[in-house]
Amino acid sequence: MAYATGMTLASRSILPMCSRTFLSPLRVASLLVFPEKLSATFFRRVQVPHLFSTSTTPLFSSVKCSIQSTSSLETENQAVSRPNVVDILEERGLLESITSENLRSACSDPKVAPLRVYCGFDPTAESLHLGNLLGIIVLSWFQRCGHQAVGLIGGATGRVGDPSGKSLERPELDADTLEKNIAGIKRIIIKILGGNPSSGGSYVIFNNYDWWKDMTMLDFLNKVGRFARVGTMMAKESVKKRLESEQGMSYTEFTYQLLQAYDFLHLFKNEGINVQIGGSDQWGNITAGTDLIRKILQAEEAAYGLTFPLLLKNDGTKFGKSEDGAIWLSPSMLSPYKFYQYFFSVPDVDVIRFLKTLTFLSLDEIKILEDQMSKPGYVPNTAQIKLAEEVTRFVHGEEGLKEAIKATEALRPGAETKLDWNLIERIAEDIPSCSLPIDRVSGLSIVDLSVSAGLFESKSAARRMLKQGGFYMNNERVDDENKRVEEEDIVEGKGLVLSAGKKNKVVVRIS
Repeated sequence: MAYATGMTLASRSILPMCSRTFLSPLRVASLLVFPEKLSATFFRRVQVPHLFSTSTTPLFSSVKCSIQSTSSLETENQAVSRPNVVDILEERGLLESITSENLRSACSDPKVAPLRVYCGFDPTAESLHLGNLLGIIVLSWFQRCGHQAVGLIGGATGRVGDPSGKSLERPELDADTLEKNIAGIKRIIIKILGGNPSSGGSYVIFNNYDWWKDMTMLDFLNKVGRFARVGTMMAKESVKKRLESEQGMSYTEFTYQLLQAYDFLHLFKNEGINVQIGGSDQWGNITAGTDLIRKILQAEEAAYGLTFPLLLKNDGTKFGKSEDGAIWLSPSMLSPYKFYQYFFSVPDVDVIRFLKTLTFLSLDEIKILEDQMSKPGYVPNTAQIKLAEEVTRFVHGEEGLKEAIKATEALRPGAETKLDWNLIERIAEDIPSCSLPIDRVSGLSIVDLSVSAGLFESKSAARRMLKQGGFYMNNERVDDENKRVEEEDIVEGKGLVLSAGKKNKVVVRIS
């Protein structure tokens, strides 16, 4: 629909004053949509307090609308002191591309209202994983700089599957699985974006199924399809790669970029959300949205996109995978202990970069850690411990961090922490374990038990480790290869822990 061609007398008289006095440039275009709905849209939005710099008097005394206002001085001071989040992201290696440099200036311009910024998460699993964490971190940076974070769960797009970065089409999920996944992802977003006091706590969560469930195919073709150009869609990197692959691309996947584009249009028009963020592989989908907003709403330089680099290790491979699979953010799928251990094991060559991208430590603090690493007397893994603590606290909270540290300390070979069975049970899910009858444990040679439990492949390997001083039972070093398991060695009569060095462990349960 053409931009404001049928503007009513009332809207012509209201909008010029608003744009000069109160409305940010980013908001004006989002209000000038579908003239027949203009007045209703405008007055519904002025009730959101952060859209305006207002005085203590109502915006329009003749209009009965509720406006939560602050003094203009307070609002101006808040705007002036607002840090530039784009600059911060760039300094920390979290900025890949932006659709316009105007986004950078809008972030800290006192005349521009705080931005509403969204990141989408398709419910392909019951938990988000480490690859999704960057999106949440970038949203949190926007929060901390005075903007509002928006999490969009793809209840509709999850039924299609994003082809970006994928060599095969995603498997179709049934409705029950999708609902379960949506609930799990929602819990994680609420816990992280709403549970960190330093983030400011300003966030909203939407589900795109709410506006897709009633749209027919004809509606989609009319509202979206006629504005899309096939040549442009095929030029997207995600499409080109799949078309060149052996499997090719289904029509369903081909339309995904239009679904995501319409999400941005809907959120922009109806919720005043003007920035979409995503990983670098989402650039094509994000620009499809800004293009659609420009074509349909005739809104130039009003909607922006920002991408961040994918999370990679120094060798160029993806960071976020372990031998057991993905590093999940949900404690029900990966314990805080194992989550903590993953970051504790980051090599020195990557740790400083990850401290910049995955934590909110100041760059000065990180520089001190970096300088210490090259000095004599540096305690190995000091930087890794800081990384593990900061990321675990952000994702799992203080309680999760305490649990991870307690388990880490208790399982450290030579630790003075006395093991109890409750603690062993909690960590048994994260390390190999086996069940043996009491007569195959009590009185058995420690060397024989370690082979039966799978800690060593042979008795000779067990003896070798024992002679090197790296064999532990319940965190106490074993020096005698003739040592036999005694009743008091079995923790609470339920089992014990064998260790070979710092990393290889096995829990032996008494069946």
